[in-house]
Amino acid sequence: MIDDRRPTAPTGDAAPRTAGRDALVAGWVALAGGSPASRATGAELIARWAEPHRRYHTPHHLAAVLAAIDHLAEQADDPVAVRLAAWFHDAVYDGRPGWDEERSAQLAQARLPRCGVPAPRVAEVARLVRLTAAHETLADGDADGAVLCDADLAVLGGPGYDAYARAIREEYAHVPDDLFRKGRAEVLRRLLATPRLYRTAKARDLWEDRARANMAAELAALAAAQPGGDQTP
Repeated sequence: MIDDRRPTAPTGDAAPRTAGRDALVAGWVALAGGSPASRATGAELIARWAEPHRRYHTPHHLAAVLAAIDHLAEQADDPVAVRLAAWFHDAVYDGRPGWDEERSAQLAQARLPRCGVPAPRVAEVARLVRLTAAHETLADGDADGAVLCDADLAVLGGPGYDAYARAIREEYAHVPDDLFRKGRAEVLRRLLATPRLYRTAKARDLWEDRARANMAAELAALAAAQPGGDQTP
């Protein structure tokens, strides 16, 4: 069952910056069309991304993923499906890995037909959204999945990595420090152990080296923050 709540856009400090919101609206209309149903879906998605409990999975993250896709789009089989999947991939976000992606995929399946998106593309969008729950399940030869997953991980190789790491911690503020450090370190070790973080050659050229350096630095900082922990984990 999908999360069918229709949040209203927050106001005041929680609202997206006007210019950023306007750019997202324009991008959605260019992608999905300007019909009343499409515009309503775009407004709903932006409102979802702007929910006040979010710290990292915000309109800024959405815009960053879309910008990263622009760098990689020529390597996708269906760039439109990839961009639509970016819009939906964290549309439902309650901090429940796997379940959030499933509900987001179901939301895409419910909303996109109203926007005139053909059934095969709706199915591809839903598949891609589900894929973001576990990037390591990406199959060789899945060009669309590679572009979306690489764009989703582009933040690891960007100059804003420290702000990203702080925002992730804020989203898990309910988790005690020691448990968060342990879980976060496990995630970083798993990522660093992969032979290639990025599946497309262009993403590797753009972000691989910087991403590994950023994650290694965060892992060292987590180890140093452990009680008596000045050792490399």
